Amino acid sequence: MRPTAVTLRPARADDAIFLRALYATTREDELSALAWSEAQRELFLSLQLEAQERHYRTSYPHAHFNVIEHDGAPVGRLIVDRGESLIRLVDIALLPAHRGAGLGSALLRELQEEAAPKGSAIVLHVVRTNPALRLYERLGFRVVREEAIYVAMEWRPGAETPLEAQPKTAS
Repeated sequence: MRPTAVTLRPARADDAIFLRALYATTREDELSALAWSEAQRELFLSLQLEAQERHYRTSYPHAHFNVIEHDGAPVGRLIVDRGESLIRLVDIALLPAHRGAGLGSALLRELQEEAAPKGSAIVLHVVRTNPALRLYERLGFRVVREEAIYVAMEWRPGAETPLEAQPKTAS
């Protein structure tokens, strides 16, 4: 269940500054290793975000682009493409201060609750070094394909999560 102070709303044009700042937080580790000037970083981030947005909108024209809000303030984005028998988690990103607080887990569980009655699978790609990979595994997503940088994962209704598969102990 989603925390009551967390809402989703469609992304709007006036979210551009927030979404740009959010995107920058997802690339911080990668960029910190480079000896680039601030101007080079800003140009790179702008070009990469533009390319990502273009790719998402072209590849997933029916996807829902949402802003995640907590107590009325934007804290992340969730992009989901819903098909007949498949839900694709295109992207989920949270500001660093909101990572690890259960928001992502709650939103993913909602997707699972939406998918289960229809028998729909949920699929996603994640960079293999992304800490969210462990979250997806905890929620029952399984690796279906490994690529050089990305891991393709899938969740299917009825599959046991690793926690459910552990033997129960008598109390």
